[in-house]
Amino acid sequence: MELSQILGTIILGKIFSPVYQKLAKTTCQECEDFIERESKILDLGCGKGILTNTLKNYFKADILGVDIEDQRTVRGFPFQIYDGERLPFPDNSFDVVFLHYVLHHTEYPEKVISEAKRVTKGKVIVFEDLPEGIWGKSMTKIHQAAYSLIFKPSQEISNFKTEKDWKKSFNELGLKVIFKKRIKILWSFPQKRAIFVLEKNMGT
Repeated sequence: MELSQILGTIILGKIFSPVYQKLAKTTCQECEDFIERESKILDLGCGKGILTNTLKNYFKADILGVDIEDQRTVRGFPFQIYDGERLPFPDNSFDVVFLHYVLHHTEYPEKVISEAKRVTKGKVIVFEDLPEGIWGKSMTKIHQAAYSLIFKPSQEISNFKTEKDWKKSFNELGLKVIFKKRIKILWSFPQKRAIFVLEKNMGT
């Protein structure tokens, strides 16, 4: 692990952890209507693990976190590394797959969504920043620059999409948006964010 990543982990753990804990709880509340207690959940791209552990406790879930490397600062849940291409699980293995501010960090987000669709028998829940309007575009650029500087110095991927573009991708992949909501987070204003709750189209 590079020095900047170590420093990033320390900064996240010591300074921003309470903020991320609050955001994780808010995320669970946003999803209450779509996740049953004791669901089997896959947190795809679980990162530091704060949300993963919160989902586990909030929903009493059977949860698994996966990522391309182990970056966890919270370790109170099962975890598995995967190759970033194909998830090592059979079709329809999970009730819910979470993609929480992950897709804009991936080179081929549609492949990631397709795998999420394959392994869920229920829903895919996506949270994303939206590069819409002057402020939205500026904030996504700042977001990516800060992430690359602190956590992933070698990563230059920035696949932010508008709500319209995400909906187009979901539709092409055979996923139906059953719920969509713009999210306002006080400390991240004026960043534009949205939650998409997706289900498989019949016959796909």
